[in-house]
Amino acid sequence: MRTVTRAILLLSLLGLLLMTTGVFAQNWVDTTTNDNAWLRSGPGTEWRRIVIVPAGTTFRLDGRAPGDYWLRGVLPGGQYGWIAIDLLNVSADQVSGLPQIWVDAPLTIPVPEGSFTSGQTAPANEPGPVVVSPVDSAPAEGLPGELPAPVANTATSRGFGYGGHVADWSQYASDQMHRAGMTWVKRQWRFHPGQNPAEAAGMINDAHARGFNILLGIVGEPGALYSPGYFESYAQFVGGVAAQGADAIEVWNEMNIDREWPSGSISPQSYTQLLAQSYNAIKASNPNTLVISGAPAPTGFFGGCTGAGCDDNYYVQGMAAAGAANYMDCVGVHYNEGILPPSQTSGDPRGSSSHYTRYYQGMVNTYWNAFGGRKPLCFTELGYLSPEGLGGLPAGFQWAGDTSVGEQAAWLDQAVSMARSSGRVRVMIIWNVDFSNYGADPMAGYAIIRPGGGCPACDALAN
Repeated sequence: MRTVTRAILLLSLLGLLLMTTGVFAQNWVDTTTNDNAWLRSGPGTEWRRIVIVPAGTTFRLDGRAPGDYWLRGVLPGGQYGWIAIDLLNVSADQVSGLPQIWVDAPLTIPVPEGSFTSGQTAPANEPGPVVVSPVDSAPAEGLPGELPAPVANTATSRGFGYGGHVADWSQYASDQMHRAGMTWVKRQWRFHPGQNPAEAAGMINDAHARGFNILLGIVGEPGALYSPGYFESYAQFVGGVAAQGADAIEVWNEMNIDREWPSGSISPQSYTQLLAQSYNAIKASNPNTLVISGAPAPTGFFGGCTGAGCDDNYYVQGMAAAGAANYMDCVGVHYNEGILPPSQTSGDPRGSSSHYTRYYQGMVNTYWNAFGGRKPLCFTELGYLSPEGLGGLPAGFQWAGDTSVGEQAAWLDQAVSMARSSGRVRVMIIWNVDFSNYGADPMAGYAIIRPGGGCPACDALAN
């Protein structure tokens, strides 16, 4: 027993000697930041900001938080904390080799050599934001850290109107929309740099000639979004479209998923920068044009919010925290996965039956509460999918297999009635009127003009 005790004592003394002489076992990973990044006191943006770490700074890692998105390390000079993985030059193998730790784990690795200088620190009592940020980057060159003052606005946020999203928009479809009491039409536009805003005048003038207000949903090129000057080019274009007489413009679309925003850069804060510039350009050209924030895709797939994708409830909360309410007339909303009447708030038979995206009222409450009731809602897509008369639904949409055309008509009528009486909804656009594609994306199943030309939803809305 005395021999064992002596051995333990010798090992303890050896460990102390190694620590006091600066000799450590190699149990860390050296990396660098690939962009300006906030060093935080814990793994998430609800933790205090400590200091901005400039791009290219050495960061010595000693651990990872559960989920592997936040990594802890130490900077030259001795400051330590957490940085989001998207902002570090580190491989998956290097991350998996790090131990999982929490904020109370002691730091036992040496400080890397060199010096560290930052131009900005955060106060110790800085409150955390409402939600987990997708990419916790500091303001980057080319994207201003502060939002501009909003331009004067004369558009009214009161009242209620509804309409439909059209594709071919035949005269028959237009007549059916009038019969249904619709006063709005929506069309989509894909912006490319160099386009002349006057190209949109044909759509705008056509809608006005038919007696409709027009909402243009203007989406750009996700792959070019962060190229120099793209935000400015997009803002100039939507401002020019407003000058052509557009009644409403939706600024982008489904920015919380990588189909419409670059993967790794999905961020409500970055989108708010685009929205602010676009709002000011639109209002400077036509202060009566309604500015609608881009509607996120309703989803709970991501279980939170990262640069790879963001659940819409976290996304709109992030927009609100970033100041987006100052740059919109109403909050864009999509709702297209319902299989129950809009008055129903429970009982969805699918998994996650309590998730807010299953229910019309769940979407209204989520988006209304995100902005504290400061802004009305604009449903730029609201529809019910029915395969009746079209054949079986493709994979991923079979949840709507039992929805009849009669239910589609009744539920749309009820949704419009609820929106009109709620005082919370400014515009509701039915998705859709006349789309005919019925492939992997069964758009025709949402259409209210059904095979054979009937429009039961128009009948219901007209009555």
